[in-house]
Amino acid sequence: MRSTMSKMAALAVAGTLALAACSSDKSAQGAANETTADGKVVIDTFTPADQNTNLDTNQVTKIMSDRFKIQFRWQNTTYDAGPAKEKRQIALASGDYPDLFFLIPWVDAFTQAEVLKLGQQGVAVPLEDLIKENAPNIQKALDSNKTYKEMSTAPDGHIYALPQWADCYHCTYPDKLWINSAWLKKLGLQMPKTTDDLRKVLQAFKTQDPNGNGKADEIPMTTDVQDSSLIAYLMNAFAYDPVGANNGVRSLITLDGDKVVTPVTSPQWKEGLKYINSLYKEGLIDQAAFTQNAAALQAQGNNPKAVVLGSVPVLWPGIFVQLDSKDGRDKQYDAVPPLTGPEGKSYTGLNYPTSTGYTFMLTNKASKEAQVAAIKMLDYIYTDEGQMITNMGPEGVGWTKPGPGDIALDDKVKPLYKPKQDAPKNINWGALGQYNNTLAYRNAQVVPADIYTGAGLERRLFQATKLYEGHEDKSQWFPQTSVWPDPSLSGELATLQTNLNNYVNQNQLAFITGSKNIDTEWDAYVKGLDSTGMTRYLEIQQQAYDKYKAGSK
Repeated sequence: MRSTMSKMAALAVAGTLALAACSSDKSAQGAANETTADGKVVIDTFTPADQNTNLDTNQVTKIMSDRFKIQFRWQNTTYDAGPAKEKRQIALASGDYPDLFFLIPWVDAFTQAEVLKLGQQGVAVPLEDLIKENAPNIQKALDSNKTYKEMSTAPDGHIYALPQWADCYHCTYPDKLWINSAWLKKLGLQMPKTTDDLRKVLQAFKTQDPNGNGKADEIPMTTDVQDSSLIAYLMNAFAYDPVGANNGVRSLITLDGDKVVTPVTSPQWKEGLKYINSLYKEGLIDQAAFTQNAAALQAQGNNPKAVVLGSVPVLWPGIFVQLDSKDGRDKQYDAVPPLTGPEGKSYTGLNYPTSTGYTFMLTNKASKEAQVAAIKMLDYIYTDEGQMITNMGPEGVGWTKPGPGDIALDDKVKPLYKPKQDAPKNINWGALGQYNNTLAYRNAQVVPADIYTGAGLERRLFQATKLYEGHEDKSQWFPQTSVWPDPSLSGELATLQTNLNNYVNQNQLAFITGSKNIDTEWDAYVKGLDSTGMTRYLEIQQQAYDKYKAGSK
């Protein structure tokens, strides 16, 4: 789940090490081995850390350091994606990059294009032989999971970087809407099923004082720009709105049979935007929804004077309201199933796999000893034991074995572990270690039966997501992580994608807010897509998809 922190002023190099008895200094080519006096191999590691984590003193760091004879020399960024990416790019451009990039997908992961470029430049070390010789658990995951192998293996057959694999069930269906069901009950309203139903509910929220304070301070619908699924949730009642990457980042392409197309020029897409615009014009969608950040949304949700939020389209409720709130307001929100639109459509986006970036990359600065130690460490993370310790911390500190009466998230399976709700900070690596976080593993965690407690959040999300499962249109779904672009076109593709995303986002916002008239300016928008490069973008994607299909048969 995304967490946006304040920006860093400069890149902090955490942990000053006294490296006595080093075998040699690292050469520019990175072939030399650097060890500490007690025989640990030094690995310069570039990674994000939140404000509660000090990786030098972290308990998992000590466990990994002792077990695999590694002395980490951390180069940290915060969880703020923009500065994190900038610092990574500066490091690579200057040539002063680390032995290991160890990243988090939703903070700053490498893209396919970046992996291809760094692999071809010789910066990224091919991992496939290292894996075969030292990492049986990673090899097993690659051999048993076709999608994981496809997304890990570049067109030239090399594995230059590994993505995480995290079967986050609720993340697989990110286009959710959370509504104040206490307000529904008070006003005698049913959970909305159609786009017309939703309009009537939002109108009632706006005009009938559901919070009971005698003021017209209710906000029928809002969100924030980092976490919003507003357009996607509403659009899916008209046209399938494809997911492109982590946390619901949108895609521009779908499939029509084996033809790669874009939905953003279709008549159905136009009707979806007109519907959203109509809600906006009526004041049913907050103007701030398209400008405010996550902190501002939280402030609305936690307004100490009154509960003011009627509905919020985001992945999970903790984005907009404090869980376990003293007044219990967080318990008021439940998920709205996908709406049915005027043509009977009721889609939801599919985010699969849920981790789409590349997060583990060894570079040519790493000595052979460092490469082997790092891949062996990662291989341990691929075990259930490694997952439990890395994600939660040591047994007895971050988690315990299940006890009598404990039930798993999936109550049909035997529970495997019980996360401690009162665990101290800085005891685990958390999202850094979700490399073989399979559905079977995740569903085996003990979760309380009460879904409206903070401890029961995972069950709340599990149950809510059941409402969305099955509404994805797999016939239109483009297998983005498995389809690698032609390496020679990866730069062009990345530029086209950036330009097209900006163009589409700006125009959609203009149509929704009314600064552009969708009836008179739609044709110009469609024409502008071609001049921005949509035809070429679809051509490149089609070529890559055709090659993928030919190779998978």
